[in-house]
Amino acid sequence: MTAYLVLKTVHVVSATILFGTGLGTAFFKWIVDRSGSVPAIRVVSEKVVLADWLFTTPALIVQALTGIALAVRLGYPLTRGWLAYAVGLYLLAGACWLPVVWLQIRMRALARECDRGHAPLPDRYWRYARAWFRVGVPAFGSLLVIFWLMVFRPT
Repeated sequence: MTAYLVLKTVHVVSATILFGTGLGTAFFKWIVDRSGSVPAIRVVSEKVVLADWLFTTPALIVQALTGIALAVRLGYPLTRGWLAYAVGLYLLAGACWLPVVWLQIRMRALARECDRGHAPLPDRYWRYARAWFRVGVPAFGSLLVIFWLMVFRPT
């Protein structure tokens, strides 16, 4: 197997991990919030934050490094054409991801506090949850468009 194929395989696998983990954790977080069960929300919030640190963060880093390496190896300029759009959308997704993580950590803390005290979640939790959803939508939309750009490479 050539170095190019290894690099491309790592790039595709990291994209799969990035999108799959993000979609999976977002689904479970959104569903558990609908339940209103503070103990369940606490547990899922803890696991979502953990999954982001174990899977999403490394995948983001690997995705950027392998993407740049592939572009350089193939002679594609990062600032022109479909690849420039992909880079811009990747940066947008990353810019959305940072507040998502911050919100998840805050929601986890509130859920822990309320679960210990057997109290309902405060309004602040629900404001964070709405913001988390609103910021997550453009992040996932960006990743979908990036997949399209990578597959079709429009001129």
